[in-house]
Amino acid sequence: MRMRNRHARALLAGTTAAVLGLAGCDVQGGDGAAAPGTRARQAQPSPTSLWDSSPDSVAAVGDSITRGFDACGVLADCPEVSWATGSSAEVNSLAVRLLGAAKAATHSWNHAETGARMADLTAQMVRAAAQKPQLVAVMAGANDACRRSTAAMTPVADFRAQFEEALRTLRRALPKTQVYVASVPDLKRLWSQGRTNALGKQVWKLGICPSMLGDADALDSAATLRRATVQKRVEAYNTVLKEVCAKDARCRFDGGAVYDFRFGTDQLSHWDWFHPSKDGQARLAELAYRKVTAKTS
Repeated sequence: MRMRNRHARALLAGTTAAVLGLAGCDVQGGDGAAAPGTRARQAQPSPTSLWDSSPDSVAAVGDSITRGFDACGVLADCPEVSWATGSSAEVNSLAVRLLGAAKAATHSWNHAETGARMADLTAQMVRAAAQKPQLVAVMAGANDACRRSTAAMTPVADFRAQFEEALRTLRRALPKTQVYVASVPDLKRLWSQGRTNALGKQVWKLGICPSMLGDADALDSAATLRRATVQKRVEAYNTVLKEVCAKDARCRFDGGAVYDFRFGTDQLSHWDWFHPSKDGQARLAELAYRKVTAKTS
């Protein structure tokens, strides 16, 4: 999620949001002499047996949400409140929950970039791999749907290929690193909440996610179709994230938890009423921690 151009940023500032290393388990047959009760475990090892619920380092990749954009001030990143790696006690980030505050300060890294799309994820994975993290947290895809028009949204096939390439890149460097993949948020839900705020709608006019937020109060058939088209694309992206992640025994998709989360106005930035606020970042951290530490995927 980002402003459409630098001119829009200036206006607002003046006036006042793995894989395909194919590391899935190979089936291993028993040798016929196995003790009773052991054959099934040998033949079909559970992918979850490879998951470590207490990794000792975390790297984050993705877009403006993971950078804490607009959570602390207008049109600015605030990585200290990032759901993934932030140090803020108000958020209690995934890294802090897993590592503790002191260790998170030296064993977590944020490589996300405001405005990034799925096509940018491979380069971020390269940078993340340099630190050899035991867990990489991924949240990307909103900007692929948040385009100037529905026609400009990233095609689903391209989105899939880009995500696969990003995970292949990570796997070549770190075959055993775990990957947590967050779903793309429900952009239509964010529109329905933010449009109740007059300031938010003025900010949206400057270029935030025009495919969904443009003409925020319009309810005619064209506007309704446009928003529905964006919504379907987000759902398709989440299907891709789920399917690609499922091919890797060390990847966990959030099961649509972020998409399903019902962001209210308290969880939205009070500057743009679209990106998560500190409270919203804390909710994202909670969802991620719950998934990463779950006994099963």
